[in-house]
Amino acid sequence: MELTLLMVILVVSVALIFDYTNGFHDAANAIATSVSTRALTPRIALLMAAIMNFIGAFLGTEVADTVGSIIAEGVEGEGNHGLTVVFAALVGAIVWNLITWYFGLPSSSSHALIGGLVGAGVASASTVAWATVVDKVAIPMVVSPVVGFTGAFLLMTGILWAFRRSNPHKTSRHFRLAQTVSAAAMALGHGLQDAQKTMGVMFLALLAGGYVAADDGIPFWVKVSAAAAISLGTYSGGWRIMRTLGRRIIHLDPPRGFAAETTAASVLYVMAMGFGAPVSTTHTITSSIMGAGATKRFSAVRWGVARGIVTAWIVTIPAAALVAALTYYLVAWFLP
Repeated sequence: MELTLLMVILVVSVALIFDYTNGFHDAANAIATSVSTRALTPRIALLMAAIMNFIGAFLGTEVADTVGSIIAEGVEGEGNHGLTVVFAALVGAIVWNLITWYFGLPSSSSHALIGGLVGAGVASASTVAWATVVDKVAIPMVVSPVVGFTGAFLLMTGILWAFRRSNPHKTSRHFRLAQTVSAAAMALGHGLQDAQKTMGVMFLALLAGGYVAADDGIPFWVKVSAAAAISLGTYSGGWRIMRTLGRRIIHLDPPRGFAAETTAASVLYVMAMGFGAPVSTTHTITSSIMGAGATKRFSAVRWGVARGIVTAWIVTIPAAALVAALTYYLVAWFLP
């Protein structure tokens, strides 16, 4: 029992480390557009994003329930073995987060975590809820970027038509102020989505250790600690990825930044509250930026950079799954 308790503490701690890396890895999702258009200074934007991340974490548990259900049946009451599976999943996600952060690629922390859970589950011969993976991960993974791109393109087209006779400088100034609201909404959606994913993994650790039952609610201390970790990570910043999202894909003006953030935030809310789907904030905001930018002209978007980002998206789940599988085999070999 003492070893199991120590492993629960270890896995929960690693989950919070993942949550922190998620925060600094995905900080750019919430603030890159508002910083690049000079709607907000970097530090003010980061502080606002951290606060909204914290608040967003308490808006529901639908996403946490989905993440936890992926391998819950395989680890429930399994003690050290189940905890090893969860630990390996987290290592796979963290390693991939650090690799893509180092190269400035806005890959998905969410899909790295999903890949880690699936990879560790398969390697350990644990039960994986494949129907949940397909219905609430794979399908939304494809749908959310398409909706983000299309929605931002249509919203920006509507803005251009509505303000076609307005003074461009005055319009830009107004949208710079509006971006403060849209950036806050985006950060709130990030907390709603990504902090809950860590809650789901922490719940898995408690489930494996026998400290909660599958039908129990998520403990309040789990919610607070996950919200705090992602907020601290967000405030520490993610400057490499911020440059990619804010400058290298396309140079945004305030109206396009507003359109991208508003669309992305809407997709995050609907997917979380309506479907409990753990979609990628990175995929959603990146595709929305591309959709809003394409209203200038399609050639204005740097499609070469976008192609590299899409490649990282495709590779993320299998790469994180592979690292998680190898980690499981290594740890399982040492444990009694």
